[in-house]
Amino acid sequence: MERKREHCKAVFRTPLGWAGVAASDKGVCRIVLPRKGRKDVERELQSEIGTISSCRDRKIVDRSVKLLRKYFSGGRVSFDLPLDIRYYTAFQQAVWKAAAEIPFGGTRSYGWIAKRIRNPKAVRAVGRAMGANPIPIIIP
Repeated sequence: MERKREHCKAVFRTPLGWAGVAASDKGVCRIVLPRKGRKDVERELQSEIGTISSCRDRKIVDRSVKLLRKYFSGGRVSFDLPLDIRYYTAFQQAVWKAAAEIPFGGTRSYGWIAKRIRNPKAVRAVGRAMGANPIPIIIP
């Protein structure tokens, strides 16, 4: 008998609109940036629920909501949250880990990230991976 999956997610209001976050027991696995409608955020989170293995404790989601609200209100935030990106390819994970090293307020090119992951010809693939980033804000 397959165990029913539990999901931790939250949809919340920010000064910029409705946002959302989903987490597994391992960490944050999805952030939905502010949208006009709550239902848009709920729909986007629901489409990602299949990547969440289980969640028995809402602490990660609750902490994420608190930090994201502060961020969207203009506060400086250190996102010291665990992340769960294990269901993505090794290449995507490497790209996102390199991007996460970019300091606050800093910018880097896709070429810089490609070199950082020791694949300097993969600039366009880096761009695609960044476009698929499920955890914007935490991974810039």
